[in-house]
Amino acid sequence: MTLSMYQASAPVFIQGLTGLGVVIDKAAAHAAERKIDPAALLQARLYPDMFPFTRQVQIATDFAKGAIARLAGVEFPTYEDTEASFEELKARVEKTIAFIRTLDAAQVDGSEDRDIALVRRGETTIVKGQAYLLEQAAPNFYFHITTAYAILRHNGVEVGKRNFMGAA
Repeated sequence: MTLSMYQASAPVFIQGLTGLGVVIDKAAAHAAERKIDPAALLQARLYPDMFPFTRQVQIATDFAKGAIARLAGVEFPTYEDTEASFEELKARVEKTIAFIRTLDAAQVDGSEDRDIALVRRGETTIVKGQAYLLEQAAPNFYFHITTAYAILRHNGVEVGKRNFMGAA
C-alpha cells in the first residue's frame, strides 16, 4: 500500500494544529489560574534571537495552509499576523484547520512532481511537490509547533506529549 500526498500532508497538519490548539488552551488556563499576564507567555521565547510564542504559532499555521494549498494548486488565505491573545491564536489555528478541510485528496494526490514555486527574499526557486512537502514544509511546520510547545513548557505550562499530539 502506498502513502498518498494527501495522506502525508492534510491529516498530519490537522493533527499537529489540533495539538497546538490544545497547548494554547492549556497556556490560557495556566495564565488565568496563576494570575500571570498572558503577554508574558505570548511574548516568551527560548532565546533572545528566536521568535516569541505568538510568532511560532503564526508561522506554523502559515506552513500548514501554504503547503497544502501549493500541493493542491490553489490560492491560500493570507492572515494579518495581528494576533495578540490566546483566543486569537486559537481562532487562527481553527481557521487553518478549516481551510485544510476544504481541500480533498483528489486536489492534492498526484502532486509529487508538481512544480512548486517558492519566493524567498525576492528569489524564486522551483521544487517538486514531494521534495517540498518532505524536505521543507513538514520539517518547518514541526519545528515551529515544537518550539511553541517548548516555550510554554519552559515557562511552566503543564503540557505533555499527549497534548502535543492533540489529546486534551
